Amino acid sequence: MTPPDRLRALLAEPGFVTMPAVWDGLSAKLAAVAGYKTAFLSGSCVAASRLGGPDLDLISFAEMFDSFHMVHGAAPGTLILADGDHGYGNPLNVQRTVRAYGRAGAAAILIEDKITPRQLTSSGKPCLPREEARMKIRAAVQAAKDSGILVLARTDCRPTQGIDEAVARIEMFVEEGADILFLDSPADDAEFRRAVAAAQGRPSFAVLSPGPGRRIPTRPEAEALGIKIGTYPTAMLSPAIAGMQAGLAALVAGGAESDMALAPAALRETLGYPDYDVQGKPFLV
Repeated sequence: MTPPDRLRALLAEPGFVTMPAVWDGLSAKLAAVAGYKTAFLSGSCVAASRLGGPDLDLISFAEMFDSFHMVHGAAPGTLILADGDHGYGNPLNVQRTVRAYGRAGAAAILIEDKITPRQLTSSGKPCLPREEARMKIRAAVQAAKDSGILVLARTDCRPTQGIDEAVARIEMFVEEGADILFLDSPADDAEFRRAVAAAQGRPSFAVLSPGPGRRIPTRPEAEALGIKIGTYPTAMLSPAIAGMQAGLAALVAGGAESDMALAPAALRETLGYPDYDVQGKPFLV
């Protein structure tokens, strides 16, 4: 089965799907070892790791695509939902983006309706006019036919244009053939329910990490609301940052490592040194 077919089969099973957010080979490998079948290649996590900065549309297609190859190479069996952002341009750019991820082995791709280039402010999410957003999703769905990759259509218009417009866009994306739907920044449970109803039986996706400006249900609450997929962009990223800060603080204090550091043997095991020795043994001269 292809990655998209495997993801379709997984989404057809009962129960909630947790997608850890990953950004490089190590994060993808750790998620796979922990038993997760799927992961979300998160634009915010890639921006943090590559730029040391915020998720404000500064990351390019090439940088995201390179990160996908790192993730896919380290965890080839993991079903990756790639963050395609706004498709990096007009509908033809969207098609190029979708086809590239499909050929490379992604199971699904997210395309959103935000305006690009972004306004020079970190607040607000100005979005395309409705019909322009329709054309982006139409282009994505057409391009997805080449590989079968699933299309996740996201609307960011709730904060600026209201829930009625956001729900109308979800209904429109369903008409256009999107496979998974995502309402960003719902204010309360009622808005979650409206978005799920608008998806008309297709899976709904939600960000469940803590963050401002939106209702953040627990996993059981999200499942009860009808959400099928939940991702957690800060679940690994935030502790990783805290761990690096702790390591630096230990060095400043004159030590060699922080109290949370792995033992040397555990670190080597995690990074795969024993596996390398096994794989290389047949080729020793």
